Amino acid sequence: MDLGTANTIIIADGKIVVDEPSVVALDRHTEKMIAVGEKAKLMYEKVHAGIKTIRPLRDGVIADFNACEQMMRGLIKMVHTGSHIFTPSLRMVIGVPSGSTEVELRAVRDSAEHAGGREVYLIYEPMAAAIGIGLDVVAPQGNMIVDIGGGSTEIAVISLGGIVADKSLRTAGDDLTADIQEYMSRQHNVRVSERMAERIKINVGAALTDLGENAPEDYVVHGPNRITALPMEVPVCYQEIAHCLEKTIAKIETAVLNALEETPPELYADIVHNGIYLTGGGALLRGLDKRLTDKINIPFHIAEDPLHSVAKGTGVALKNIHNFSFLM
Repeated sequence: MDLGTANTIIIADGKIVVDEPSVVALDRHTEKMIAVGEKAKLMYEKVHAGIKTIRPLRDGVIADFNACEQMMRGLIKMVHTGSHIFTPSLRMVIGVPSGSTEVELRAVRDSAEHAGGREVYLIYEPMAAAIGIGLDVVAPQGNMIVDIGGGSTEIAVISLGGIVADKSLRTAGDDLTADIQEYMSRQHNVRVSERMAERIKINVGAALTDLGENAPEDYVVHGPNRITALPMEVPVCYQEIAHCLEKTIAKIETAVLNALEETPPELYADIVHNGIYLTGGGALLRGLDKRLTDKINIPFHIAEDPLHSVAKGTGVALKNIHNFSFLM
């Protein structure tokens, strides 16, 4: 299971069986779950006083223990319906940020056990991502992963089945979304929701102001004027979004450079030769691989299926539980 800030992905028997937003809707009075995943996301920012929609994870870690437990139960039930893949006592491998504290790791383990986990193993997300994209993590060779998720960016140098140097940054996709919200308010005087900012990021989000032939068309944003509340229609181009995301992307660049500074020379040589792998939803930001390659002078490769890399890695780890000593 990839328990992510933005999406939770569950793999069973080598297949992706659940890929849903990490959102749960609860009744305010009874605390009972009303909806989970995509159904709950459709309610997000649209509910009345009797319902609350919660994203239980913030910055890659559990922010609301009860909501997270209910969400995990709901998502596991989705798989359990009409199948025998999951039994009431489950063996689970869950990806966690490499910068997690003991308390945060305990929170994930407890949530999983309360949601029906009999044996719960934890694996650091960059390690899971490396396994998921097919790298040989136990080889005496340096590989570097930059996993940009919704709540955290995980940067790790991996060799001999362990993490040699790592940086866990609580700056990721959610911060890019917040940057767009703030920019639209300040520059265009239009109020946009978190979901609208997310759509802007998907349609015209970019890390470079010149994308050449790959440039997307302008995206038209509808929303109320911040001052008069009258409806507005604002076309947004990728160049202005690239400018507004500059600070957050620069933080990720700095973290990558800091991780490289801590890397032993022999492993550094391997990384220069092999390149650096980008995974997570943030890897899909237009021009990010080119920008990082130009800045750091090491080739950056976008993984084949960046959104599911961590989940696939947890699936492989589940099958090889007794062969991987780095599982917690």
